[in-house]
Amino acid sequence: MPTGSGKTRTAMSHVAGHLRHNEEGLVVWLAAAEELCGQAADEFSEAWKKLGNRSIPIHRWWGGAEMGPEVPREGFVVAGLAKLFSRGVEDPAWLARLGDRTTLIVFDEAHQAIAPAYRHVVEALAARREGVGILGLSATPGRTWNDVDEDARLSEFFGHQKVTLKIRGYANPVEYLVDEGYLARPVYRAIEHQSAELSHQERTSLASQLDIPSSVLRRLADSHLRNLYIANEVRALARRHWRIIVFSTTVEHAVMLAAVLQAQGIQTRAVTASTVSAERAAAIRWYRQPTNEETRVLTNYGVLTTGFDAPRTSAALIARPTKSLVLYSQMVGRAIRGPRAGGNREAEIVTVVDTALPGFRSLSESFANWEDVWTQ
Repeated sequence: MPTGSGKTRTAMSHVAGHLRHNEEGLVVWLAAAEELCGQAADEFSEAWKKLGNRSIPIHRWWGGAEMGPEVPREGFVVAGLAKLFSRGVEDPAWLARLGDRTTLIVFDEAHQAIAPAYRHVVEALAARREGVGILGLSATPGRTWNDVDEDARLSEFFGHQKVTLKIRGYANPVEYLVDEGYLARPVYRAIEHQSAELSHQERTSLASQLDIPSSVLRRLADSHLRNLYIANEVRALARRHWRIIVFSTTVEHAVMLAAVLQAQGIQTRAVTASTVSAERAAAIRWYRQPTNEETRVLTNYGVLTTGFDAPRTSAALIARPTKSLVLYSQMVGRAIRGPRAGGNREAEIVTVVDTALPGFRSLSESFANWEDVWTQ
């Protein structure tokens, strides 16, 4: 299902039905990001109030939460993948006991499922009893943009079974969701930056790696002219939008842009993977506050592409070049919640197009990009 169309809520309906018909055992919901884990726990709590038939415990295993030596007999488990993998390496017997109790596995952002560590967790849980269901959720059912073999492995992992939205009269469900107001209608613009030519080593790395080499990202982040374009564009967006999210090129770039915009009188905070958890949570709360007294901007790098829901966001500036159609789609998705999801009728998506690098300019293309690898 496309970003913003309610994957989590739809999946919770299935989870609730499964738990109503299976009074013993565990549903294990797996996610890589803490924000996704929190969102899943909250959504299940709300869904079970309406759809449940008994009291069900929610086991929260992410961040600083402890996993006891005993495996619970029933309930809904939300587990951070890194935490669960680490526990499984330390105590394989414990992971096996968890598998003995598991009747359904849900993998959020399922395009990550065949990463070696994550695949180990899923296979360890699924191997313990017959008939365990595996449900993957994704807006982008592929791993890469240009590695068909890697995408085919993902399809094979899920048995080549993909359930998708199909709307009569629409070739692509994105347009239907826009027409119905679930998604904002995105208006795409590009800022072209005449980036420096790549070295031979950088061209080789670009061809062989899944994404843009870090040396190239650092060089782009240091470009004064590029940063001037970005700051000018954010100032222009701030005259039309109350909430703007900026996807920066590096961690340092996110912090620098926030300082520059603050100095220009635009209320801005930076959020990166290096930001202390309490500060990150405070910045996100500040950004989400329902006020139109001032424009608020979040600059970020490495976070807020998943598990971040701020429906009032109506503009995104994508200054992070990427070869990943998955990542590009996730960045666009942060700004396109429609009015029926508490968002906006239209959204402005501004992409910095660095001329020496590959890139993307539209969301609809990503939804159908991997169709061929699922057709078996």
